[in-house]
Amino acid sequence: MKMESARRFTTTHQSITFSRRMMLLGLGQAGVGAVLIGRLGWLSVAENEHYQLLSESNRVQLIIVPPRRGWIVDRRNKPIAINRSDFRVDIIPDQLERPAQTLTMLRQLLDLPADDFQRVLDELKAAKGYRPVQVAENVPYENYAAVTVRLPEMSGVQPMRGFSRYYPAGPAVGHLIGYVGAASAAEYEKEKNPLLITPGFKIGKEGLEETLESRLRGVPGGQRVELTARGKLVRELEPKPDRSGGTVQLAIDADLQEFTARRMGEESGSCVIMDCMTGDILAMVSMPAYDPNSFSDGIGRTEWKMLSEDERQPLRNKVLNSLYPPGSTIKPMGALAILKAGIDPSQRINCPGGYQLGNRFFRCLGRHGSVDMRRAIAKSCNTYFYAMGNRIGYDNIAPTAKLLGLGAKFDLPVVSQNYGTVPDSAWKAKKFETNRRVVERPDWTSSDTLNASIGQGFLIVNPLQLAVMAARIASGRNVQPMLLGVHDSPAPLLGFDPKHLETVRGGMWEVVNGDGTAGASRLPLEGIQMSGKTGTAQVRRLSASATRGQGGDWKYRDHGLFVFFAPSDKPRYAGAVVIEHGMGGARAAAPVAKDALTFLFDRQKALASLAGLEQQWGGTLAERTQRRAEAIKAAALGAAAVPRA
Repeated sequence: MKMESARRFTTTHQSITFSRRMMLLGLGQAGVGAVLIGRLGWLSVAENEHYQLLSESNRVQLIIVPPRRGWIVDRRNKPIAINRSDFRVDIIPDQLERPAQTLTMLRQLLDLPADDFQRVLDELKAAKGYRPVQVAENVPYENYAAVTVRLPEMSGVQPMRGFSRYYPAGPAVGHLIGYVGAASAAEYEKEKNPLLITPGFKIGKEGLEETLESRLRGVPGGQRVELTARGKLVRELEPKPDRSGGTVQLAIDADLQEFTARRMGEESGSCVIMDCMTGDILAMVSMPAYDPNSFSDGIGRTEWKMLSEDERQPLRNKVLNSLYPPGSTIKPMGALAILKAGIDPSQRINCPGGYQLGNRFFRCLGRHGSVDMRRAIAKSCNTYFYAMGNRIGYDNIAPTAKLLGLGAKFDLPVVSQNYGTVPDSAWKAKKFETNRRVVERPDWTSSDTLNASIGQGFLIVNPLQLAVMAARIASGRNVQPMLLGVHDSPAPLLGFDPKHLETVRGGMWEVVNGDGTAGASRLPLEGIQMSGKTGTAQVRRLSASATRGQGGDWKYRDHGLFVFFAPSDKPRYAGAVVIEHGMGGARAAAPVAKDALTFLFDRQKALASLAGLEQQWGGTLAERTQRRAEAIKAAALGAAAVPRA
């Protein structure tokens, strides 16, 4: 009985168990099948576009074609910054079949220096895909031709024609235009634009090249290529054309800019010339300057060291970033403030050689005797401005200084500008609020007024502000300096009393055309006269120098300044010249203004005069720049030949 019961249980049980397993297995298979079908459906439908793009990118790669950079032209459309055709050599890493042999041959054909060769090796190690690695740019035609002849032996090498930035006037526009260079790692991280790491592509690094980057860059094109799974080229697909950057027109007169830069000679300083009716900046020169062509090609360490260690600071834009005491050039401004305070310009002050304030005697430049306002401007009499400044107080002079542009930061497309200080009692109280030194205490003193009244003490400005001041006095208009475009509309009037302006302009006329301080700089032109005001700015206290800033070491000599406008009877041009350590405005700065204005009215006469000067200086600016470049190259070769310890 037991055996029959066990057999019946086992058979039935086995049958039921088998059926359950089959059912579970079937359910499992159905579940897996459903998951697979669902995933397949998801990939086919929902992710279709994503994987199609991935597949396409594996098969097709895009080589970025950099756009040509936009030109920069002057007010007459004369090129200031252009693109020049050049030769370059790249390597396509995936097509490089015999790397060692090819690189050795390239190094010989292109005369690659050791540093450049090492850079190519490093970039090849990190290279991916079909992206080219730059071997050399600006390749001389002889070397380029040698590479093209040997191409069958060097698979992967790609010689091609490109474009490099070129500045026809060289150093004459260095500080104004700036230069271009390869993007740094920080610049790439900031923008994350693959164009920035494309071989040969450069962005603006300084000056207008930097601030106008968005207008000059253009839109890149692309060369699409079809590749195998191993990255080998199958065919080139239809290219996408690039779009060049836009042309930017400046208010600058390129010929005047170049002439003024040449006229500065070997001096260190700056010159700004404006249209005093519209505000157009016709010339903005800072010298000495670097050659932007040299920077765009990639400056060497030797040249950088020589430039950065030069005491005349060729890397500094002196128009915008150098600050100076304006000296006597601000006396016309002070005269306007004195007139506004109600003082009669015919009132006379006796100049015995200085002004007594308490127990201190403030010296004048000479003994001028009895002078009125016009005579005080013409002879640059400190005593007159000491006395009148002390009478009305500097808080009544500072507003006129600001109205004329001193201490202002102008709306210009520049990298930076230092705007100095126009002091008054509120400024000093804040500046020296916690200072207990007697000479720098918070309260404004009469000594502060006397110093500021002759352009010394706390008053410091940049050369552009001086040019704007001269332009506003010349025209009586609220002239704003402008670098971009050409403008015809006169600026609005400032609201000065025309009689006040006439008195001040009369004093400035006598400075040049009477028996004033700049009589040697009269324009050599029939019927055209220049008005102006000289200035001498102390570099160190008189008591510290036995030569009173008129000799000795160059860096201790006084600065020479000059502000001007012309023609005197119908002002159209105005500006400022600063010659660092030039020992006086009449001696160093006014002659530059005279020749620059002569160029505006009679170019042949000005160029003839310049030719004689350049013979004394050792050649033209271009010739001197070329000699310096050769000297730097020789120094670099000498440094490279010295064995390292």
